[in-house]
Amino acid sequence: MSKSRKRVEAALNAAGVTVEILEMAAETRTAPQAATAAGCAVDQIAKSIIFRGETTGHLVLFITAGGNQVCARKASKIAGQALGKADAGQIRAETGFAIGGVAPVGHLTPVRSYLDPRLMDFAQVWAAAGTPRHIFAIAPSDLHRITDAVLADFTV
Repeated sequence: MSKSRKRVEAALNAAGVTVEILEMAAETRTAPQAATAAGCAVDQIAKSIIFRGETTGHLVLFITAGGNQVCARKASKIAGQALGKADAGQIRAETGFAIGGVAPVGHLTPVRSYLDPRLMDFAQVWAAAGTPRHIFAIAPSDLHRITDAVLADFTV
């Protein structure tokens, strides 16, 4: 079992959330891939979009519905700083995850997080579990609670 997957599982367990982490036959790097694998709507995928804060230099996480796109202007305003592209090396260093498998929990260092209200429209959403092939289902209210994410409108 990968260290990344173990870290996600440990974070979920520590938060008191019991989920089954599934290994999918195909990659789940993109929201459409994950939705196909999970057998759900694209908007039920809680995708992790990471930016680099231009003031702090640290990462900022936007957990958004799979069919939505983050509006850079709105996201920057909500984050209170200009946001730029985060490179793969920084993402791995701060979260411990590679692009395509970034989970909303289990980061190596605390990451400020924001949650798309669209995800709250579902009884269950699916998120990456630390690898490009592992996902888990979770109630959006639990995801909101355990990520300590700010519920905010940051999409196009």
